[in-house]
Amino acid sequence: MAAETKKKDNKEVKEKKIVIKKEPIPQLAAGDNVKVSMRIVEGEKERIQMFQGVVIKVHNSADGGNFTVRRVAYGVGVERTFPFASPLVARVELVRHGKVRRARLFYLRNLSGKAARIKEKRLSKDKLALIETAGASEIEETPVMEAPVAEAPATPETETKAE
Repeated sequence: MAAETKKKDNKEVKEKKIVIKKEPIPQLAAGDNVKVSMRIVEGEKERIQMFQGVVIKVHNSADGGNFTVRRVAYGVGVERTFPFASPLVARVELVRHGKVRRARLFYLRNLSGKAARIKEKRLSKDKLALIETAGASEIEETPVMEAPVAEAPATPETETKAE
């Protein structure tokens, strides 16, 4: 009888699950400033809380991976790790791209004030739109093509005039 009640409980739990549609998370890299909107559930109430800071680490793995965001709140450094596949992450907004040369920015923990600033990577609007929609990997693979110079086809009249 205990097995039957467990099966009934599992069915009830499956029926209560709510599917939440998420916006796609943009391609993130270390040094980017992001705003992460998290769903906070307190009892029966639910609210959305923003967490804005610098991405110090991106860990891609088979289970979806995660990224760590750091900010300084009231003089205290706060780091929070967000899973990419979590239904609690409502939205990730890319504020600006950072120009860094490392994949892990743990050295920011020892810096404060102006020393902890990261320069901004300036991109054209076209590249920025491609990053937000498709991801950075496609941008790196596509070569930049210049407009071809159209040459007039060679005709017998122009060849004789040139001689």
